[in-house]
Amino acid sequence: MKTIVTTTINAPTEAIRRYDAMEDWNLIVIGDRKTPADYQLKRGRYVSPADQERYDHELSDAIGWNCIQRRNFGILLAYEMGAEVIALIDDDNIPQANWGSQMLVGSEVEVRWHESGLDAFDPVGATNYRALWHRGYPLELLSQRHYEEPVARRVKVDVDAGFWNGDPDIDAICRLEHAPECEFDPSYFPIASSVMAPFNSQNTMLAREVVPHYFLYPHIGRMDDIWAAYYVQAHGFQAVFSEPSVYQDRNEHDLIRDLKAETIGYTNNLSLIRDLKRDPESIVAYLPGPAVRAWDLYRRHFR
Repeated sequence: MKTIVTTTINAPTEAIRRYDAMEDWNLIVIGDRKTPADYQLKRGRYVSPADQERYDHELSDAIGWNCIQRRNFGILLAYEMGAEVIALIDDDNIPQANWGSQMLVGSEVEVRWHESGLDAFDPVGATNYRALWHRGYPLELLSQRHYEEPVARRVKVDVDAGFWNGDPDIDAICRLEHAPECEFDPSYFPIASSVMAPFNSQNTMLAREVVPHYFLYPHIGRMDDIWAAYYVQAHGFQAVFSEPSVYQDRNEHDLIRDLKAETIGYTNNLSLIRDLKRDPESIVAYLPGPAVRAWDLYRRHFR
């Protein structure tokens, strides 16, 4: 079973309608308090705020409302339904013809393998957009990035972090400086590295065994999915970055507000990565108390 999970505060978008029409996928859309009360899908399952509270009231309270971390409910429901692959998307990720056409998760594939002596790898800089960087990449390492000719290597894929044409997933500093409209060259993919790399919760497919370790942490701004990515990689799961299969027609954002929400990452990402390499559970020291409580409530679903 394969399941798509997303959250939204909007009426069904073009992207959602396209995912809803995919007959070989299930779709779960998690609502929020701002989501239209009459939200409807043709095939998929819409989970209202009231449904979420009935499912786990304590977790709902711990995560809070009007935040993308409500997506955790969709991940839990997909897992309980028996999904072997869970695809996380945003409602502005318009799927292209190649979306889902190659199932990398659970397979052994040949990748362009980058050895790195740095603490982290930036997959965006490894493409035809060398000046850009992925949201959540430690800023201290930007000037040290180097991409020697990668080697071919076969790896088992636990996470397929798909790229996105259009407005890419870069941080607010990068977006304010470059304001890019990207078309990534498919010949650079798939990409993987010997060290941890940031990946997000849009156009990203997770193997079932990753899910008990994957949690979108609330109360840490725009590092919710980035720290989740670093945590699962600290447990040894392999992320592979695949060619663009969505066009991101990005929802309206206040970039200064985004920047403020990313400050916790600008100041902590590098030290977090170093600590995670020694002990994955060291992440607790970086999380506020309410986030730790939410994570504990999430993990009890797997005990």
